[in-house]
Amino acid sequence: MPEASTWGGVSTALALLSIAVVAVLAINHLIRRSLAAPRVVESGVPDGLAWRQVAIASERGKTLFGWFIPAADGAPALAIVHGWGGNAEMMLPLAKPLHRAGYALLFFDARSHGRSDGDSFASLPRFAEDLAHAVDWLRAQAEVDAQRVGVIGHSVGAAAALLLASQRHDLIAAVTLAAFADPAAIMRRWLQARRIPYWPLGAYILYYVQHVIGQRFADIAPRQTIRAASCPVLLVHGSDDETVPVSDAQEIFARRRDERVRLLLIPGSHDQYAEIERHFASVIDFLDAATRPLADRHSQELSQRSTGDAR
Repeated sequence: MPEASTWGGVSTALALLSIAVVAVLAINHLIRRSLAAPRVVESGVPDGLAWRQVAIASERGKTLFGWFIPAADGAPALAIVHGWGGNAEMMLPLAKPLHRAGYALLFFDARSHGRSDGDSFASLPRFAEDLAHAVDWLRAQAEVDAQRVGVIGHSVGAAAALLLASQRHDLIAAVTLAAFADPAAIMRRWLQARRIPYWPLGAYILYYVQHVIGQRFADIAPRQTIRAASCPVLLVHGSDDETVPVSDAQEIFARRRDERVRLLLIPGSHDQYAEIERHFASVIDFLDAATRPLADRHSQELSQRSTGDAR
């Protein structure tokens, strides 16, 4: 029979293993809690515009809250998504200038944000999934030209817009506000701000987050997805952004595949663009350049059909 010392060694090893497992589970729980997005519920509505509240089906049986602001029949449309911890209301400063320009608009909350359903976690890929469902919802509306639907996103929403533009080929345009170049770099800044050493804890946190979301940061980073974007892209960035430095926008722009990607630097921080209205004409010009040629082709086709019918 084994000696008592052997049994004692096995017991000690099992005890240490149990402690290690519990410690890892505790660390994982703390990581999820620390990285969970704050939920801020809307307190206002799109004042001064005709709108209706909508519910959009998303992944895992979840429902997204949104406001739809229609325009003229057959209008181009934009799905607009906030950033981390944001909500649809925070993006409403874009509503009136875009609507005046003739665009139907869908402002919505990503999962676990605002008034949308919660989920086990929020992530860049899940933002992109929700944005994809918002685009599909817009394309199904009778008032919208299904061939002229684009996206606008802020921060994580901006990264999601680029990820979606790299995945599907039916977007007419994408506008990003304060997009970061690489999620790993954002995570490293988060670690530094909390004085968490990269080795070994920080490295484990980055590994664990990628494991949970099911994607490598390198594969979903805007500095990578910009090269596969299938539509014109306008990168808008505040020159005084301290959360995501302007160098991130410049890096994304430098890695563009072709000249359909433009960079617009304006005064402002990460969340506030003091002169956004003065520069908004450039955003409208970009969107019009992407959407109007297709509208002109549609009008020409209708005219040709009418001429043929008359004969």
